[in-house]
Amino acid sequence: MKTASEPPVSIVTPVHNEADYLAECIESILAQTYQNWDYTIVDNCSTDGSVEIARRYAARDGRIRIWQNEELVNAIANHNIALRLISPASKYCKMVFGDDWIFPECLERMVAVAEQHPSVGVVGAYALEGEQVKWVGLPYPALAVSGREICRRHFLEGVYVFGTPNSVLYRADLVRSHDPFYDETNIHTDTEVCFALLKSCDFAFVHQVLSFTRVREGSLSTIAADISASLGAMLRLLTTYGPHFLTSEELQERLEDHLAEYYRFLGRSLILRRNESFWDFHKQELNQAGIGLSRIRLVKAAMATLCEIALNPKISIEKLIKRRNKRSAADWMTLPQSRADCASESTGQN
Repeated sequence: MKTASEPPVSIVTPVHNEADYLAECIESILAQTYQNWDYTIVDNCSTDGSVEIARRYAARDGRIRIWQNEELVNAIANHNIALRLISPASKYCKMVFGDDWIFPECLERMVAVAEQHPSVGVVGAYALEGEQVKWVGLPYPALAVSGREICRRHFLEGVYVFGTPNSVLYRADLVRSHDPFYDETNIHTDTEVCFALLKSCDFAFVHQVLSFTRVREGSLSTIAADISASLGAMLRLLTTYGPHFLTSEELQERLEDHLAEYYRFLGRSLILRRNESFWDFHKQELNQAGIGLSRIRLVKAAMATLCEIALNPKISIEKLIKRRNKRSAADWMTLPQSRADCASESTGQN
């Protein structure tokens, strides 16, 4: 039951063909110990009965409503549609993917820490991803840290606690003031938006597992991992937000280190003969960072890999074979030409 002391929370679930999991997702919302919420399920032209499942629940609980897109859009565009539908009265906003779910105390714990620290705009927590606990990084019992500090720690120490949209809570006024909320051309847009928000607010973390993320082949995260999209995403973060959170000396050092790592990966990929779409993606990443692909540096990186093989053939060849086999298992698809297309072809995100 709603209480006057509980600030309202808008929950959104973007859905595309999630009939196998949607009931479990909705049940996790209904099971929340925190009850002052409204819930919008945004159907992205599903053809598998997802809408019928959502309608059954909406008929039982007036806090649930359904929005149906008139035409199919890519996954991240559907996330933005969902966020535009949050209640104007809500103080906080929570996204829960249609194939995932949240633990009963998720809203209660996240809202409590946000209310305790009014400067906080983003709240994270541990998440169960498959069988692994993720987003470990902040020492217990730290709850709130400045936006500047957590972003610096990400750049300088590799601390990542932002999780995914399924594992964080946003302050609703921040969502309303950023439209579109997510950059629809960026696979790692959920990380990028945290950096954008944390320029003017703080971050809080609940030291408790509060959400579950399903591991599925063909999901946006699987595609991103196969092409190491995180390398391009970090480059974008450094060039866009590095000047705000780092000194000029720190930024220059991080850029040099990151580009060295990036080209080591690209050099190995050249030897593995990745497909044309793979190279189009990374050229685009480097171009958008204002750096561009250096063919001389790429060739040098590939030659360094060949030298490593020559000096230690057994170990190096085994490593490359493992990477090649992993690549072959995932290359049943052709990598889309752009990040937006990559998002639209994902079947595991909504």
